[in-house]
Amino acid sequence: MRPRTSNKRRDPTMEMLNNHCGVTRDARGVVHVAICNAGSLNILGSPVTDAVREGLQQLASDRSIRVVVLRGQSEKSMIGGADIKEMAKLEQASAEAFISRLRDLCEAVRQFPAPVIARMPGWCLGGGLEVAAACDFRIAAHDAHFGMPEVRVGIPSVIHAALLPRLIGWARARWLVMTAENIDAPTALAWGLVDKVAPEGGLDAAVEHTVKALLECGPEALRSQKALLRQWEELPLTESVNLSVKVFGESFLTDEPTRLMQAFVNRKR
Repeated sequence: MRPRTSNKRRDPTMEMLNNHCGVTRDARGVVHVAICNAGSLNILGSPVTDAVREGLQQLASDRSIRVVVLRGQSEKSMIGGADIKEMAKLEQASAEAFISRLRDLCEAVRQFPAPVIARMPGWCLGGGLEVAAACDFRIAAHDAHFGMPEVRVGIPSVIHAALLPRLIGWARARWLVMTAENIDAPTALAWGLVDKVAPEGGLDAAVEHTVKALLECGPEALRSQKALLRQWEELPLTESVNLSVKVFGESFLTDEPTRLMQAFVNRKR
């Protein structure tokens, strides 16, 4: 008997890029990328990880995309975590291959040219939280929970867990990865792990509010800003400042500054 999947709940407008990555698009250039056929918690086994990465890399060259919303097909989570059943069978070489796949997925998210919003209902643990940390914005349901449970199953938190100190500070990152205790949505908001907590039943409205804010910005300017932020994470301050001068000048190679500034001036008249 074929196991039940969530196909019955799938949006009929969803386009499957592969077996585990579905997309829905609207006329505004907003693309929802759904992790599909990965169980009720949207778990990242190697086939799922590779498929979602491949889907994002396929979309990355589409300049009509203005915003990506990353979500799970199931409402129980965005990504519940990495596949512990698969990890239990690993040895050193296969473990490095497994975690390299997850690293490459996180990088596909972090390096995606347009802004990426993590839509976060339910549970977001371990590798799922690493993927969320690689997103530009994190919007959580009121009853969402977050954690880094790796040390409880004998492995350290690695790869994009390295983003956590940048998001929430060393003390709180240390608490998450060394105690393996979960935190709730209000705590995650207070710590800066998520940007917004939606009221009950309001997750999609909260995501849409952020989408609309991004759509009001120049798409080329947003792409440049995201690229700069990635570089600012790694460069010394003086180098970051000097790099920005060239990027500012290059923005005038498009019509966005003239067009949007003139529209702003006209509104003020």
